[in-house]
Amino acid sequence: MISHIRIKDFAIIDTAELEFYEGLNIITGETGAGKSIIIEAISLALGSRADTAYIRSGKDKSVIQMIANLDGEDYIITRELSANGKNICRINDEIVSLAQLNKLCRRLADVHGQYDHQSLLNPENHLKLIDTYGDSAILPIKEKVAELYYKYSSTKQELSTLLEHQANSERKRDFMRFELSEISQANTYPGEDEELAQKLSLLQNSEKIYSNLSGVYQAIYEASPSAFEAIGKSCHLIQEISDFSNEISQFNEDLCDIYYKIDDLSSEIRRYIESVSFSPESMDETIQRINILDNLKRKYGGTIETVLNYKEKIARELENLENIDTIREKLTLELKEYETSLNEVCKKLTAVRKKIAKDIEKRVNEELAELNFKDTNFSVHFYENDNLKYTPDGMDKIEFLIITNKGENPKPLSKIASGGEVSRIMLAFKKIIADFDFIPTMIFDEIDVGISGVTASIVGKKLLDISKNHQIICITHLPQIAAFGDNHYKIEKENLNDSTITTVKPLSHDEKISEIARLLGGVNVTDTTIKSAEELISLSRATIEKGP
Repeated sequence: MISHIRIKDFAIIDTAELEFYEGLNIITGETGAGKSIIIEAISLALGSRADTAYIRSGKDKSVIQMIANLDGEDYIITRELSANGKNICRINDEIVSLAQLNKLCRRLADVHGQYDHQSLLNPENHLKLIDTYGDSAILPIKEKVAELYYKYSSTKQELSTLLEHQANSERKRDFMRFELSEISQANTYPGEDEELAQKLSLLQNSEKIYSNLSGVYQAIYEASPSAFEAIGKSCHLIQEISDFSNEISQFNEDLCDIYYKIDDLSSEIRRYIESVSFSPESMDETIQRINILDNLKRKYGGTIETVLNYKEKIARELENLENIDTIREKLTLELKEYETSLNEVCKKLTAVRKKIAKDIEKRVNEELAELNFKDTNFSVHFYENDNLKYTPDGMDKIEFLIITNKGENPKPLSKIASGGEVSRIMLAFKKIIADFDFIPTMIFDEIDVGISGVTASIVGKKLLDISKNHQIICITHLPQIAAFGDNHYKIEKENLNDSTITTVKPLSHDEKISEIARLLGGVNVTDTTIKSAEELISLSRATIEKGP
């Protein structure tokens, strides 16, 4: 829900701050005071298109900041609109694109009226509304459809790829056989290139290795006196006194250990010296082998491992090409079976959706009748033609149609001219699917256009009912609707220092009575209109307590 909004230098608003709460938030004010400007500012914060015309005269930029909570997480949303056309969006002080802002705000709020956050007008959302309403019956079938669709589409893609390969299979087979033969003949293994590099280094430095190791062996074992003899003599000397203290005994153990280790080490060095030899032929063979492996790595990947992985890959592909006819027949049969099953489940899903759509049609028309839609008929149209394609959601394409006057043909909701009509139709929908809709905030402007009296009271009651599951922000000029508000705000316009500013004020209970009295009687608020306002609020409370 939206908890706070701050508006600065926007249209005729100098600075305005509002705290919104759960339930039904009502905004009223005199005509021209700037009520719709508040909604325009909220819409801008929610990601609507920016218009520099809204920047307050004489100012460089407009700033709208909003604090909202979605799924238990708080977000600070900032929208800056500069006179030079620069448009900056921020979420939690991090600059984001308008698309990123829209992605978040589509889950946060729906704005209904003359603005562009009208999900009901988008036919792509109509199927979602049907499925949301009939979730318990539809979801299990949709899951089966999605499972079969995945199998169907992946098999179809696999068959398509196979047929493409078949078109040039001979040329490709020859080339793949060559590649496979080239890698196989190399008969390499992971890490061989590293082993060869080490071997070549040894061969290239064999003379120095032989010379240095020989010097080490001589110093340890053959010199006079040798290191080995000196340590042996030291062992003998210290052994004679080792019983005199624990520390000397430990010296004896450590020195004797070194003596035997040096003896073993000198033997290993001698054996290694005897194995060192320089062979030009061995060096040439090693270099040639390295060149072969480098060529493979250059052609088929940067490492021996990638070369071998590529070998396995083309071996599988070659096997498929060699058996392409058998595989094609197998995939064709599988595809037909999946398509048959998918078609059956999609038809079942369509049947369930049509049944649910009938129930929605009935309930929406009942709601619309209460909302003073005379001669109106709402219907859910299912498109049926051979061009419909399978999707993870089935193969249904639907659109909400409506007749608003006798003698007219059904037309899409998007063709309705009146923002008020669209808002009241959405109100009817929200009343029906309130328990299933997860968008936390709904904002209504123009919802009271063309209605009055009892119809207005019904609209107010329905708004209050929906506000039990959604935060509602509603602009109205009708006292019958305003009386139902949990929280009431008044927008006022005043002239100050040759400029016009708009302010927003939360109303106390007594101030709410006075404002509703103004809505009832106009500029001159009398004791009679005050009393009428009190009665209207009391009646709205009684309606709430009485329930539907």
